Amino acid sequence: MSPNNSSERTTQTQSAPAGYPNLTSHEEKVLIVVKTYPHPSTKYKEIVCTAGITEQGKWIRLYPIDYRYLEHAKWYKKYQWISVNIEKNQTDFRMDSYRPDTTTIKTLGDFIDTKRNWEVRKKLILPTIHFKSLEEIQDAYKASGISLGIFKPKVIEDLVMEADTADWSPSHTKILNQLVLFGNQPKNLYKVPYKFSYIYRCDDKRCTKFHKQAIFDWEIFMLYQNLKNKYNYSMDVILQKIKDLWLTKMWSNDHDSYLIVGTQFPNPSFIVLGVFRPPK
Repeated sequence: MSPNNSSERTTQTQSAPAGYPNLTSHEEKVLIVVKTYPHPSTKYKEIVCTAGITEQGKWIRLYPIDYRYLEHAKWYKKYQWISVNIEKNQTDFRMDSYRPDTTTIKTLGDFIDTKRNWEVRKKLILPTIHFKSLEEIQDAYKASGISLGIFKPKVIEDLVMEADTADWSPSHTKILNQLVLFGNQPKNLYKVPYKFSYIYRCDDKRCTKFHKQAIFDWEIFMLYQNLKNKYNYSMDVILQKIKDLWLTKMWSNDHDSYLIVGTQFPNPSFIVLGVFRPPK
């Protein structure tokens, strides 16, 4: 879907299903569930796509957020509640995308850890699962602009790790190196020289071939960097350990795992934002 459909999507947003946040500016509480790896931006230095669920159990996207440039007190963790003033981004036709006022972000208590509180996470996340396949999420996107969802794939076939460029593009490099008179100076942003994708199939009769979806979760890129430092660029070891966790362990019979997916504006193709992986 092209940006030319934005007026159509905005009209549909005005009649969004009950339960979604108000369109006008207001304070909202959101449980942060996913964060994507930072990406250079000409307008915001860099952007991080953040998504989570409201107290009413609706998935929403908070965009844009230049996370690393926020005051440290505003840095939130995954599975931490925050309060923030948001309003509907009228330039974004996706019904579940809201523009945050990052100056109003407040973290609310500690994050919900995995050592003792998996059951708490499950009580919050599992009731939000309304789709059985990527195909059903794509239907919702076409019908009403819903661009976020969580579902259980029928089978995860593979984790594909492909070599990528080792450097940002010239335009992105210029952004990352450009000094400013006022505000925060640019921060170093490591370019991971690999792309990660899941190959999977849905439990849907329309899913006649495997999907290949890129993974943008911050965690997998940070895992690469941590392993790189630990194993001194032994790439066979590093890539195998990533596969051991993101394929073998996450999708083993010991876990009840789900994919969290969303789109990138204005591209309608879905990407993997994260994996919800409670133990059975």
